[in-house]
Amino acid sequence: MKKLTHVLILAAFVAGGLFIAQERADAKTIELKFGHVGAPGSLFMACADEFAKRANAKLGDKAQVVAFGSSQLGNDQELLKKLKLGTIAFALPSTVMSSVQDEFGIFELPYLVRDRDHMRKIRDEVFWPMIAPKVEDKGYKVIAVWENGFRNITNNVRPIKVPADLQDIKLRTPKGEWRVKMFQAYGANPTPMALSEVFVALQTGVIDGQENPLTQIFSQKFQEVQKYLSLSGHVYTPAYLLTGKKTWDSLPEDVQKILTEEAQGMQEWVYETAAKMDDELLEQMKGSVEINEVDKQAFVDASGAIYEEFGAQVAGAKDMIDKIQGLAK
Repeated sequence: MKKLTHVLILAAFVAGGLFIAQERADAKTIELKFGHVGAPGSLFMACADEFAKRANAKLGDKAQVVAFGSSQLGNDQELLKKLKLGTIAFALPSTVMSSVQDEFGIFELPYLVRDRDHMRKIRDEVFWPMIAPKVEDKGYKVIAVWENGFRNITNNVRPIKVPADLQDIKLRTPKGEWRVKMFQAYGANPTPMALSEVFVALQTGVIDGQENPLTQIFSQKFQEVQKYLSLSGHVYTPAYLLTGKKTWDSLPEDVQKILTEEAQGMQEWVYETAAKMDDELLEQMKGSVEINEVDKQAFVDASGAIYEEFGAQVAGAKDMIDKIQGLAK
């Protein structure tokens, strides 16, 4: 009987030890899934992979960031839902954020952001104090402001030089209210669609064209199914390293600190990489599509109504627009 008791005690001790060891092992291995829609070769993938590399080097055994690109974990809308549920830790949305919080729509206004130096000022003096805090009531938290880029138009109908050239062109846009309204004002027929669906829609003629930064155009291989690339640079879209507030609040403070420092610490790397990619990819696409400049002033002149509507519809928008335009001087 004593022998049996000793065996049971020993078994309980071993089992308890294994449980504690497993608990400790689990505590050391927090997997932070990072989903995004960028394909190999895109700025999104470069940024996500660079962040994972930098963060993991500092996190050690505390946690691990694992990036999943090419919409493997879902499109932008699906990723937003998963962030709130806590099934993923990070996503990298861009235009879609205007559907979460109205103020993000300011980055849908054409020709508002002049260049990356201007964006640096906007980020520090407008975005962080006036826009970022508003998503926390919606269950999200912005960790850093990276980049999607300056958007350009491709299509299979004609070169786009002035707004009238867009008349009746079926143009894919992201699912952002103000981008749709902008292209409607220019005379196009905008069609919101997930990025993962665009190549086939272009290839089959369901849509005539689309608009995206050069890194997205090239990495998604749109140049293989498009005839014309018009360098409109009509909108600069930031990308936001976003997490779910529930997930973020559950992380240890030292993990939060490392993730924040590494995410914000690579913002200059993002801008430099984006500018370099723009130059290199434009050169690479010269043999694939016909490239033309546009009359940007003609587009600016056709954009007044969208500014007025946004300023009237979104609380505080006019003050933000005035401040952003003032920062360009």
